[in-house]
Amino acid sequence: MASGKGRDRAAGAAVGAAEPATDWNGVAIGLALSFLGAYHLFKLPPVLPVLLEAYAYDRTLAGGFMSIYAAAGLLLSVLFGRRITAAGSFRPSLAALAVVSLGNLLGLVAPEQPLVMLASRGLEGIGFTTLAIAGPVLANRHAAARHRPLVIGMTASWIPFGQLSAAGLATLVVDWPGWQALWLVGLALNAGMALWLLARRSQLEAEAAQGGPGAGGAGAAPARLGSGLLIMLVVTAGIFLCWSGQYFAAMTWLPQYFVEAQGLSLAWAQLSSLLPAAVLMAFNLLTGLLIGRGLPIGALLSVALASQALLWWCLPALDQAGLLFGVIALVAYGIGAGICPTCLFAMPNALMGVQSNQARAFGVIMTGRNLGVLLGPVVIAEAYKAADSWTVAAPVFGTSTLVAMVMSFGLWVGLSRMRR
Repeated sequence: MASGKGRDRAAGAAVGAAEPATDWNGVAIGLALSFLGAYHLFKLPPVLPVLLEAYAYDRTLAGGFMSIYAAAGLLLSVLFGRRITAAGSFRPSLAALAVVSLGNLLGLVAPEQPLVMLASRGLEGIGFTTLAIAGPVLANRHAAARHRPLVIGMTASWIPFGQLSAAGLATLVVDWPGWQALWLVGLALNAGMALWLLARRSQLEAEAAQGGPGAGGAGAAPARLGSGLLIMLVVTAGIFLCWSGQYFAAMTWLPQYFVEAQGLSLAWAQLSSLLPAAVLMAFNLLTGLLIGRGLPIGALLSVALASQALLWWCLPALDQAGLLFGVIALVAYGIGAGICPTCLFAMPNALMGVQSNQARAFGVIMTGRNLGVLLGPVVIAEAYKAADSWTVAAPVFGTSTLVAMVMSFGLWVGLSRMRR
């Protein structure tokens, strides 16, 4: 008679053998959709000084070229999440690429008209909202359970990828052939992405019906968004609101802070502001691996938020600390900023697994993220005008990040109860 341990090992081997393999092509499509959306969002900031000089946009309206993305996401994330739940990711993603391409073309046709450019970015923002949900859903759906934490970490790196890729391309083309090259590259990437989707149409539509490698196959019952689950998703959205508000405020105004408060040249200010984004990408992947090894999401998130709150409260001292401490602070900020979104993007999977209505869960948490993106840069700009000092960010975002940390403790407790 086989021992109990022997039976356990045999059962474990049977489960491992039965688990479907990761479809890396499907994962790559999901990641590509997310990264492409982030590229379109961040292709504007590196060339905004050129556009302001060429077309004399009002500064407030020019800021709206970024915030309108968040406004579109705030209004449409939940609706589009439900649509992706009902129809799968294939058709909504194709439609999103078409809408983003239309926005790109509109911006190229009449950039000298501020309202036309705003409408152009608005169309891009509508398409971006779909890509921001469909990309993570597709990537998660095609990842087997053993690879899903790594895939979540890769998905969470979409924002720094957009920052770095757009900024890198801008340095190559801004003098010649000009800012329009970023829009033309965006159109080419959209076309390539659409062809890739069409080549995988039958597989994507069939896999959407079955739920993908990790969802249990055809007929798997979707998790119901009951009251307890919905509360935890809303708390996650609240944390995302606080975190994305302070992050996008920092990334929007950091170059200006370096120029005004630290006396750096514009080129060095832009380069320095990319340091936390580069560190962030590395820690997105590392955090995904740590989650895969069993580290609790709630604990990781709470520690990262505590570190970011501490950095905000230390801003007045760092303002006078010198170059070395400034670099250390930027690296530390990038580490925390890499951990937080990875944990937040992992929450739908932690709460409900890879289910057909996971897109609705992403719609809920992305609503919180978009509200933070919309408010963060505006709040710090108004606070600066009132106080005439960048250090006013310390109490504003130090407090909001502490609030997020308290909410993360609630998630930690809730997830622990679910495991028990």
